Amino acid sequence: MAPSYRGICYVVIENLPLEQFGNRVPQFSFETIRRAAGSVAEDYYDLPRSINAVALIPGSGEYSLATSPVYFNLGPGLNQSADVHSIQGTTDFQTSLHQLDEELPNCRSVSLVVSWFGSDLRCNSCIIQPKVEQNLLDPVGMPWIVSGTARSNAAVVPVLDGRPVYGGTPSDKSVIEAIIAIRQTGKEVMFYPFILMDQVDGNTLPDPWSDATNQPALPWRGRITLPRAPGQSGSTDQMTDAGNQVAAFLGTADPSQFFASTDTVGFSDPMHWGYRRFILHYAHLCALAGGVDAFCIGSELRGMTQIRSSYNVFPMVDALRILAAEVKSILGSETKISYAADWSEYFGVHDNGDVFFNLDDLWSDANIDFVGIDNYMPISDWRGAQSNLDQNWDSIYNLDYLMANIAGGEGYDWYYDSQEGELNQTRLPILDTEYGEDWVFRYKDLRSWWSNDHHERLSGIRGSVATGWIPGMKPIRFTEYGCAALDKASNQPNKFIDVKSSESSLPRASNGSRDDYIQMQYFRAMAKYWEDEAHNPGATLYNGKMVDFEHCHAWAWDARPFPDFPGNTTLWSDGVNYQLGHWLNGRSSNQPLASVAAEICASAGLTTEIDISKVYGVLRGFVGDDSETARAKLQSLSLAFGFDVGESDGALRFFMRDGEAVQFLEEGGLALRSGFGIAVERSRAPETEAIGRVRLTFVEAESNYEVVSAEAVFPTDALKNAAETELPILLSESEAAAVVERSLAETRLSLDTISFSLPKSMLGLKAGDVTSLSGVQYRI
Repeated sequence: MAPSYRGICYVVIENLPLEQFGNRVPQFSFETIRRAAGSVAEDYYDLPRSINAVALIPGSGEYSLATSPVYFNLGPGLNQSADVHSIQGTTDFQTSLHQLDEELPNCRSVSLVVSWFGSDLRCNSCIIQPKVEQNLLDPVGMPWIVSGTARSNAAVVPVLDGRPVYGGTPSDKSVIEAIIAIRQTGKEVMFYPFILMDQVDGNTLPDPWSDATNQPALPWRGRITLPRAPGQSGSTDQMTDAGNQVAAFLGTADPSQFFASTDTVGFSDPMHWGYRRFILHYAHLCALAGGVDAFCIGSELRGMTQIRSSYNVFPMVDALRILAAEVKSILGSETKISYAADWSEYFGVHDNGDVFFNLDDLWSDANIDFVGIDNYMPISDWRGAQSNLDQNWDSIYNLDYLMANIAGGEGYDWYYDSQEGELNQTRLPILDTEYGEDWVFRYKDLRSWWSNDHHERLSGIRGSVATGWIPGMKPIRFTEYGCAALDKASNQPNKFIDVKSSESSLPRASNGSRDDYIQMQYFRAMAKYWEDEAHNPGATLYNGKMVDFEHCHAWAWDARPFPDFPGNTTLWSDGVNYQLGHWLNGRSSNQPLASVAAEICASAGLTTEIDISKVYGVLRGFVGDDSETARAKLQSLSLAFGFDVGESDGALRFFMRDGEAVQFLEEGGLALRSGFGIAVERSRAPETEAIGRVRLTFVEAESNYEVVSAEAVFPTDALKNAAETELPILLSESEAAAVVERSLAETRLSLDTISFSLPKSMLGLKAGDVTSLSGVQYRI
């Protein structure tokens, strides 16, 4: 009941057992982080405010979803925990779920991702089944069992460098526990069955998409197709046999073959595997857990839904309709059912003049409640050079720029027809010269797709009868959407880095560096855009809007607690992917640098006399000493993040040091100096004054808040002058490395100075601007 006083935060500990500390009161240290109180106009859309729902990954890990502690007995007195790896003492899933509650308070729905494994890109040879990491030892407390299969009879995931390439399928009991735990927090559950392809390098499986004798390692599930993909020589596409090959992928599992026990759902034909068993098993398991709010009958099976058994018959789409009806009957009418289509899949198939709205039979089906789209559409095309066609937007981080590309830019106004066109930014307009329905070819034009009749075009001729889709009949949900914390990730949000996977690649024009801010701006732009009624119209056939943004699931939140994941790479080898990945754990509490700068200015009485619209970056934590001036606090941030402040038109204007010239000069265009004519004075500081080493002391953000150091050394000056700086800022290791490298570079560059006069026509130049004189750049 202690009163608050001048921002003091009280920590109260009750009934703490002291035995584990030798019956002494231990020392405690706390890091208390609050939201910045800046006056940025877009602050309402900070990252926590922008996220309404999350996808919970990794979808693999035998006990990654358990709320019961599970351990392996490795011998007398030797136990190894399977699901408790943090100092909190609760299971990894419980700890992560608690962190989700605290860090993303607006999150009201969780997509529970659970994976089985696919063995082959050829659909008729692809076995879909659960797998384990090893099949010799079961833990105490929760023996592994999935779909009636025990560990000893289960297939094992492949091993690479002595470690499983994935965690095993979560045990049935752990899935039930997770569903119950999520619902107890007041959140909705969308169940999301997920196929992980597990073929590794050196497999001898023929590639259906090429003439290669090996399939790519760990490929995307959307590449599952016929033994020879459509368009490839020898393909059975548009033949009766294609339907048979799809049927082989599906299997013959029937809802009547499943039976429930206390913690699992069994199956009467244990040796029969297939896609239908996969989906129907989890429908029955969700029912056993008390039900879920939504259920996806699949995701991103683009290669399957586009297979044809005749000219315009799509057997996989028909099969999904049957599954939707069966799942609805198992889970009841209150559970919303859908399929999560890839963003390149949802709107149809375009092939040699034909336009098929192949998924419309599914979207319009009475058992489908919403249109599911895994939305990784590009929302920028930034190149970061003077030739960049989008340069007039000033920065890739500009929210207005990103929002303008949600329903604009690539995939809406224009497209690239080749790699050469992409490289040179040769943008070709998207036009329907035959019927004036440009939107048919615009995958970003959700509004037109949603609000129009759909007429297929067979042999290029627009049909007179529309498909079963009724304009505006059902809401759209982004069953996945997100952006990696990676340079220029918004250019291609679907790109990711995972050295084990053949799908690993950088986004277009990316330099491969970490960038948490572009991820933050992506989510802020999406929320600000879709929560605006001008962009997201209300429906007339149901209660709601076109895009049900309250149920759009951000990819991704990890079921493993931060910072143990990604820090414990001995346990979780995929932790190395975190740095440049799509994860929100550990990033959701980041604050926009502009908001912190605005708060510091406000403390000095400056509120309207500042312009921080061009300050870009995230701040993980900053301790401002009350005895310091606002100028001193800003100096620390300026050093860490590389921005300058200049006075212009009666206001302080903040801007980043981007190194790009804003004014190009030639000596003949400089102003005269009285008695000297045109004079350019160049000077260079003595080498003895050169800084050869920069060392920074900071607080490490992604471990235990330890005070550590980072250093940069100029190779030939290692023994010369050193500059040491201590910053009261939380930084990641990569951020700290960037700070010292930039500081060292700037100290080297500052050895050379130049002085000249400019005509009054260039009064707009200000301190911090970069000019180019005769091809050489200088900062004022």
